Amino acid sequence: MIALVTGASSGIGAATARRLAREPDAHLVLVARRRERLEALAAELGGATVLAADLVDPETPALVAERVEAEHGRLDLLVNNAGVGGRGSFGSIGWAGVRQTMAINFDAQLRLTEALLPLLRRSAPSAIVNVGSVAGRVSRPGAGAYSASKFALAGWTEALYLEERRHGVHVALVQPGFAATEGFPQRELMARPLTRRMVSTETKVADAIVDAWKRRRPERYVPRPFALVPVARVLLPGLYRRVVGGGAFTPSTGSQPVAGRQDQG
Repeated sequence: MIALVTGASSGIGAATARRLAREPDAHLVLVARRRERLEALAAELGGATVLAADLVDPETPALVAERVEAEHGRLDLLVNNAGVGGRGSFGSIGWAGVRQTMAINFDAQLRLTEALLPLLRRSAPSAIVNVGSVAGRVSRPGAGAYSASKFALAGWTEALYLEERRHGVHVALVQPGFAATEGFPQRELMARPLTRRMVSTETKVADAIVDAWKRRRPERYVPRPFALVPVARVLLPGLYRRVVGGGAFTPSTGSQPVAGRQDQG
C-alpha cells in the first residue's frame, strides 16, 4: 500500500503517517517543507520516501507525481492535509490575506490532486482523503479567510466524490473541530472542564482519516458531536449568529479552531 501524506512534518500529518505505518505492507511518501523533520519521521517509521517541497510552488505537483511514479509506480491513498489557519477580519487582512490562505488550503490541494489523479485511477481501488474543518460548514468572526478555503474544499470534495466513484477512487472529507496540535495546544479550552470535551487530538483525527479511507466513508467529523454544529446553523440561524457573533465561540490566538490548524510543514 502506497500512501502520500502532505503536511507530514508535524501535527495531524505526522500523526497520520504514524497511524498509516501500522498498516500491512505500508510504504509512505511524506511531503512538507522541513526536510529535517521529514527525515526524522521517516527514520522513526523505519523508512519512507521524503519529498521536501513547497506545495504552493507551481512546479511541485508535477515533481511529486514524477517521483511517486518513478519510485512506486502506483498510489493507493492521497491525504491532503497541509494548510494554514488564516486569522483576521476581512477589514484587516483584505483580499491579499484571503488569497494567501486560499492558495495553501485550497489551490494547492487541487493542483496536487490533479497531478496525482491519473495514477490514483490506475491504482484503483484507491482513495483521496481531504482534511477540511468544521469551519468549512460554519464560520465566525475573524475566520473568514480560513472558512472560505475550507468551504471551497468541502464543495469540491463532494463533487469529486461523485465524479470519481466510477473510476474506483473513493474521495472523503474529514472535518475536525478544535484539535490540539504542536502550534495550537488549545490551552484555554483545555483549562475548562466544560470546553475540554470540545478538543480532539492529532491521533484521533488520524484515526478518522484512516477510518474514512478503509471504510469508504464520504465524511467524518472529529469529535463526532461537531456534526451537530452545521445542523444547528441551518435549523437555528438566528440563535447561531447571536451566540457566535457575541464571542462565545471566538477563541483567542492560542485556540485556533478546526482541523488542526494543520501546517504546510
